[in-house]
Amino acid sequence: MAQKATIYKVELSVSDMDRHYYETHKLTVAKHPSETDERLMVRILAFALNADETLEMTKGLSVDDEPDIWQKSLSGELELWVALGLPSEKIIRQSCGKADKVIVYSYGRTAGSWWDKIKNGTARFDNLQIMNFSGSTTSELGTMANRTMKLQVNIQDGEVMVSADDSIVYVTPVKWKDAA
Repeated sequence: MAQKATIYKVELSVSDMDRHYYETHKLTVAKHPSETDERLMVRILAFALNADETLEMTKGLSVDDEPDIWQKSLSGELELWVALGLPSEKIIRQSCGKADKVIVYSYGRTAGSWWDKIKNGTARFDNLQIMNFSGSTTSELGTMANRTMKLQVNIQDGEVMVSADDSIVYVTPVKWKDAA
């Protein structure tokens, strides 16, 4: 019998001084049986970094041709495609063809070698941005995962502070490639 997704209820308060965005989002997040707590929290962090009233979590790991997070226009065009992890160059190419802007949030100990391998092949994509989170930071985020969470994310000058209860994790996303 196949395992079912675990449901997480998240109250996410975002204070993004860089974009002047201040809002609280009530999210119901399905954690795929193969997804780690670390990946779940990276997904929530990626949502916070791009927070908008039209931003949505997708089926993610359950579907091959969808990102983890997307934003669509009122007429249904894909404005933003957010992927996590270390997608192949082929998947990045396909994503860049489907959306106005693509952001990949890489993390983990092999992220550096992944980037070295695909860097040259991604140079032609003007709508692609690659951000990296350090592995120690994302591991810390993973320890914050809880079935019911109240998270506060503060963003200022590119620095991110994630807090829940009495835990605080500081994240410094590193931009490896910027969209033109």
